[in-house]
This record gives sequence, C-alpha cells and structure tokens, in this order.
Amino acid sequence: MPPRFANLDPAHRPHGPWAVFRWGVWERCVRRRPIARAGPPAPRAVTDRGGLEARGPGVRLTWIGHASFLGRLGDASFLIDPVFSTRIGWVVRRHGRPGLLPQDLPRVDALLVTHNHYDHLDAASIRALPRAISVFVPLGLGRWFRRRGFERVHELGWWQAADARSLRITLVPACHWSRRSIGDTNRSLWGGFVVASAGVSVYHGGDTAYFAGFREIGRRFPGLDAALLPIGAYAPAWFMERYHMTPEQAGRAFLELGARELVPMHWGAFKLTDEPLSEPIGRLRTWWGTHVPPGSSRRLCLPAVGETLTIEAGDGGTRS
Repeated sequence: MPPRFANLDPAHRPHGPWAVFRWGVWERCVRRRPIARAGPPAPRAVTDRGGLEARGPGVRLTWIGHASFLGRLGDASFLIDPVFSTRIGWVVRRHGRPGLLPQDLPRVDALLVTHNHYDHLDAASIRALPRAISVFVPLGLGRWFRRRGFERVHELGWWQAADARSLRITLVPACHWSRRSIGDTNRSLWGGFVVASAGVSVYHGGDTAYFAGFREIGRRFPGLDAALLPIGAYAPAWFMERYHMTPEQAGRAFLELGARELVPMHWGAFKLTDEPLSEPIGRLRTWWGTHVPPGSSRRLCLPAVGETLTIEAGDGGTRS
C-alpha cells in the first residue's frame, strides 16, 4: 500500500465524515446557507492558434480555462492540468467552452499535473494526448499514467526537479489533499510547479489553501515572472478554507511570492462550491485596488479563456 502524504501544517487535513455530511447534505436540506446560481462564466476570446508555436523571449501562456494552461518558454512547450471535457466526474458540467481542444494543441514537450482531483486530472482529456509526452506528476501518481501507456513519467517530491528539453520543472509544496476513489485519500502527493528556462520562470499553484509556504517558494525562486494562483471554490469558508484560497488570500500569497504578474485561475468554468462563477474575479479586482498602489511594478492580468498572455522577463504582460 503506498504511503499517505500530509501537508506541511498537519492541521490542514481532509475533513472528517461529519463535516462532509454537514456540508454536502445537512446544510443543503435545511437551507441553512445560500447557494448562488452559477451565473455567467469567465469571458472567452478567439484563440490565435497561429501564435501558439511562436518563439521568443519570455513566456507565453494560453488560458484553456479553470486551472488549465498551455505555456511556451523559448523552444519548449508545456501543458498544465489539461481539462477539455464538458463534464468532470460525470456530474459537474462545464460553463462555457474551453479555450483549446486537443486537436488545437501544438507539439507539447511536457505534461504537468498538480494532483489527482477530477477538475485537474481528467481521464478523457489525458487519453487525447500523445503518449510520447514527458509527464511530470507528484509522488504516487505515476502509476496512473503508466497504466495508460505513458512511458516517460517523472514522479517528484516537493522541491525535486527534472528537465524536459530546455525546461527545468520543480514541484513545490501546496496545502491541499488528494483522492481519486474510495480508500485512496492522500495516497498520492499534491503540489504546484515552477517552470523555468533561460532566466524566465512561472509558478502554477495547483489547488491550495493559504499557507506559510508561499514565502519559501518566493525565497527559493526569486524574481518569478508570473504566478498563476487559484481564486475560486471558497464558499462556505468553514469547509473550504482547508483546501482553497479566497481571492483576498490569493492576493496576499502573490505579494509573498514576490512575483511580477498575477494571473488568476480556478474560476469561471466549474461550479464546485456555493459562490457564483464570476464572484471571485470581482473580489480580486477590489482587493487589488486597495492593496497594490498605482504605478507599481506588479501587474494583474485577467485573460479571457482562450487568450494568450506574453510575459517578458522582468516586464509587464501583453496579450494576443
């Protein structure tokens, strides 16, 4: 039996059966908390497919939706937490269309998956990818990919790194958990990734609650050019705060990371919790307006689904 993994702070562990029953059944039955309608999804743009293979300095990031991104650093491309499906876990439907489909992808050199939850690891989406891709996953998740025909699978612990062409890929801590089926809770690790090449680096936070580890990530990777941080799936707070950040906590994490560009994610596609789909981005805008002064070197970028952001080393971002 594989080992169970734990967060750096052992108090951040999955809720027990009573808390899950209270959240999923009791409070819904007795109408003790408001559950908002989904509302409009994240805005969508027409993707410049011709530019997906463009090379140059800096990093190009195309938001596929939710936590899914296609990125390019120099001559190498990477795909993080790809979910193209119209539903996850057979029951949670997607609002809006993904920015890219598997047939739209250029050659991908590295596939990165932060953890095994269904909104980050979607079996149908993975099946659509070439088996020659180099795969980078947390400890305990490699077998899932090898069983599906992927041969170049790298399992990483926190702070461990491996290479794909010119990319240096490091798994960094997150405050979350894992489960794919009954009985496998925390049998595989979870985390975020720092992808670096030629002096440019981007951090993808995966799924995470707010925790003290953001300062350490920033210390070990000074001068991050972009931080992709989750801002949704936080209501009700009493239940979700062990797993996810509020938009305000994501803003605080961004400042502690010391990154130049904040790219919010994990909102606008799947209604996983009680808040409406578009609420997180409104709250983040409000936080930004009161915590980041005008003229700051830090930038907030709000790409539409399908839009490509180009971030030069040490520069603000442009869109295409």
